[in-house]
Amino acid sequence: MIESIALELKPPVAGNRRAPDVADRAVAVLQAVAEPIRWAVLDELGSGERCVCVLQERIPIAANLLSYHLKVLREAGLVVATRRGRWIDYSLAVDAADRIAAALPRGVAERSGGSCRSMEPAERRGAR
Repeated sequence: MIESIALELKPPVAGNRRAPDVADRAVAVLQAVAEPIRWAVLDELGSGERCVCVLQERIPIAANLLSYHLKVLREAGLVVATRRGRWIDYSLAVDAADRIAAALPRGVAERSGGSCRSMEPAERRGAR
């Protein structure tokens, strides 16, 4: 069984901490990508734009749950939706990788060169 951990955000200490609204947005982005279903959606969209009907075929959850997860990803600014007749096509936002990198605590993104690429599984990076 998966356990949940509640985190309390404390106001930043003067100096080099992020402002609360920036921290809230960063946490929202990280929470969006931390959920396995949403990660699967992002992984699927990493290959290109997909109709919601294709996402429903490839991600085995109820349509209403898929809709909810897509909404969370849209609100986090990671996914964009385009209506095509009665269907909706989804794609990664142009700046999705930058948003994820920017959401990481200072130092983490800097050590990885500011790129989410370094956090991809080794087989995607062309491991040696």
